[in-house]
Amino acid sequence: MHDELIERHEDGVLVLTLNRPDRLNALTPAMTTALLAALRSAALDPAVRAVMLTGAGRGFCAGGDVKDMANDDHMAKQTLEERAQQVREATECSRLLHEMAKPTVAVLRGAVAGAGLSLALACDLRIASETLKLTSAFVKVGLSGDFGGAWFLSKLLGPRAREFVLLSPVLDAQAALAMGLVGRVVGDAELDEQGLALALRLASGPTITIGHIKANLDLAERGATLAEALDQEALRHIRCGMTEDHKEAARAFVEKRAPNFVNR
Repeated sequence: MHDELIERHEDGVLVLTLNRPDRLNALTPAMTTALLAALRSAALDPAVRAVMLTGAGRGFCAGGDVKDMANDDHMAKQTLEERAQQVREATECSRLLHEMAKPTVAVLRGAVAGAGLSLALACDLRIASETLKLTSAFVKVGLSGDFGGAWFLSKLLGPRAREFVLLSPVLDAQAALAMGLVGRVVGDAELDEQGLALALRLASGPTITIGHIKANLDLAERGATLAEALDQEALRHIRCGMTEDHKEAARAFVEKRAPNFVNR
């Protein structure tokens, strides 16, 4: 566990908490390094069946630490290529949240901005409290954006993504819900409980199958042809049919009971 990232395991859910509450969990190199290591480990750990990403205190993540940016002189000691590679390595966090073969949930309150928004959008599902203040923010600090924000927003908003990133409005919870940037809104006092309940529900599901469902969706997002999608769907469908979880689900259906998925 790193001081800027708290890791907790609960019934198959890896709960990752960004932990700089005094700075609205603004990202640092140490934090993103710890987050990337945790996500890489989770992707390979059969004991982790879902990942929940949240922030300590009154905000989820305000993005990069702008105060540190203002005082940053180490960039002068790096070439453009070195700095770009450093950023690219950190942004693997977004790819893993989006593509790992396990469900990921972002639990959002307060500030969700910049790279923090990108990380939230990388997750499969997003639940927010009524305190949400969500914005792109990049244009306001003279940056074009990273951690996949433009890619995710284009997928979610289509042509409306341009207005959102160029004007960078601050959305409250209901506006974000109406735009489809979050899936549900709950009272702030209920957020942690409801977010964990959602992650636990996913963790109790057929994890292998969920991984293949995500792969089907990822293939569609990458612009696969229908024939390519049908080919891969057929293989994944049959592969899921060979799991113990499918056999258990079929028995449970016949016996009119809830299935007990064991991720085999």
